[in-house]
Amino acid sequence: MYREKTKVIHIGDRVIGGGNPILIQSMTNTKTNDVAATVAQIERLAKAGCDIVRCTVPDLEAAKAIAQIKNALSMNKISIPLVADIHFDYKMAVAAIEYGADKIRINPGNIGSREKVAEVVRAARERSVPIRVGVNSGSLEKELIERYHGVTAEGIVESALDKVHIIEALNYDNLVISIKSSDVMMCVKAHELLADKTQYPLHVGITEAGTVTSGNIKSAVGLGIILNQGIGDTIRVSLTGDPVEEIKSAKLILRTLGLRSGGIEVVSCPTCGRTNIDLIGLANQVETMVQEYDLPIKVAVMGCAVNGPGEAKEADLGIAGGIGEGLLIKKGEIVKKVPESALLETLKYELDHWK
Repeated sequence: MYREKTKVIHIGDRVIGGGNPILIQSMTNTKTNDVAATVAQIERLAKAGCDIVRCTVPDLEAAKAIAQIKNALSMNKISIPLVADIHFDYKMAVAAIEYGADKIRINPGNIGSREKVAEVVRAARERSVPIRVGVNSGSLEKELIERYHGVTAEGIVESALDKVHIIEALNYDNLVISIKSSDVMMCVKAHELLADKTQYPLHVGITEAGTVTSGNIKSAVGLGIILNQGIGDTIRVSLTGDPVEEIKSAKLILRTLGLRSGGIEVVSCPTCGRTNIDLIGLANQVETMVQEYDLPIKVAVMGCAVNGPGEAKEADLGIAGGIGEGLLIKKGEIVKKVPESALLETLKYELDHWK
């Protein structure tokens, strides 16, 4: 499996590569120099299960804010690596490293001359900060587009490896590679090609995937195919929305593939004419509530008392609706009947006292 052969890379106090668990990443959408807002969002992300967080660093104020953000997080006893996202100015990469970034993300092709890239590498080497080499299909070089007759997986891979070679030529190999495309199957093919050509850890994601609905579908398909082949060391589900939603989706994708255990799995039935409760609202409330628990169990939310108990047999705990009331089910057995208004509270009590 590719992931077991990848180079081990340390990002702050986290480790990726070499068969280590796949880590979940997201990116803040606050202004980085708004320290209070950025810290608050990172705390929400960390609570949801985010392992690594990326912040944009477009200017010196944002670079300086990295130190303030890390200090505020440590005071609140939150330890999460910060990745500085750099687009064009090599000085911002150097500054972000100096102000404590645990990793930087650059496209050496956008940084400019070899001398500028060398300055970034020098700063990274001094502090053992890994560099994520990121290449997107949207920024593919003109000559590669012409050679491959359009934007292709082959062109994306060649572009990424060209950038990696620039940094390797500067005697630095503390690297992570990221290749992304909004074209799901192109992205899949690119990762399959790249996995045969390098042993650096790969950060995997479908870029510009879209809103919560379309983005989740595209990411689940693309990440599912890639991860199921043993490719990928960190992932991000890129969504147009609250970044906390990215964490929820990433955790579910990993659990579904058997790549992460722990946490509650929620299953719920589709609504039908037998449903006499607000099943949609109840299922959403349950899904939100269980995020607070790190229990390796399955919880079922069923819409009727006719099929509910039977369908919930494979779950550890379940609730099933009736007319103004519902059932609490444990390991396939009906435990008690409660008013509909008490279903959520009853389930929470059971989770709080689960043994």
